[in-house]
Amino acid sequence: MSTFKVGEVVSGKIAGIQSYGAFVALDNSTQGLVHISEITHGFVKDIHDFLEVGQEVKVKILDIDEEKNKISLSIRATEEAPKEQPAKKKSVSSSENDEGFNTLRDKLEEWIKKGDK
Repeated sequence: MSTFKVGEVVSGKIAGIQSYGAFVALDNSTQGLVHISEITHGFVKDIHDFLEVGQEVKVKILDIDEEKNKISLSIRATEEAPKEQPAKKKSVSSSENDEGFNTLRDKLEEWIKKGDK
């Protein structure tokens, strides 16, 4: 089928775009598909926001299916993942925090007393 290997990072050119992914020409006779989930880190609503036909891209070969003559590619795998921003803690005073639990605690005691009868 081709001289390409799984795990290899190669350059290609966007040959076509569909709602589910982009087709990348790896050479004159070989194309692969970058699924929409493999375009970038994060959510992709519209592929056209990230790619256009004729654009040169660097892709990593994820899988080669010789039987079906399909190559799965990833642009995302060639990029460094963004650093996670630490979640901001919401400051809640202890009286606010305990209020819901106190009500539940009171109800629980009431239910236990009813259950014992």
